[in-house]
Amino acid sequence: MRHTISVLVENKFGVLTRIAGLFSGRGFNIDTLNVGPTTDDKTSRMTIVVRGDDRVLDQVNRQLNKLIDVIEVQDFPEGEYVDRELVLVKVKVNSAARAEVMQMCDIFRAKIVDVQPHALTIEITGDESKITKFLDLMKNFGILDLTRTGKIALARK
Repeated sequence: MRHTISVLVENKFGVLTRIAGLFSGRGFNIDTLNVGPTTDDKTSRMTIVVRGDDRVLDQVNRQLNKLIDVIEVQDFPEGEYVDRELVLVKVKVNSAARAEVMQMCDIFRAKIVDVQPHALTIEITGDESKITKFLDLMKNFGILDLTRTGKIALARK
């Protein structure tokens, strides 16, 4: 089972290293990790997606709360948060495929950010399901390169 955890931390040197070390030291694998500033320049928010059962999640939460620079830990129950991911994908195109790829971009509200003679670079944002469906369609044309931000999330309440 996948869990999405939001961790509010003090914006200090070494915090990311300590949190990543906590996971690796206990044999937990991080699926995605995203860190960014908040409205307060003294804090950052980490969104961590980890696999494991409820026992694993409980242990992760307890260990995170013990770290000195951690302000707040939230485990987001499914459906009680809003999440997004940003993907840049470079797709192989020829003159025949270009119009079809552009049409799919319109359908998925993706944005073409670079045009080359034999490739289009596309920016798409959305939840994991939308991103996966779009990338599955782009595989038919040939994905030349890809980068993903990982999930970011905020509680609905």
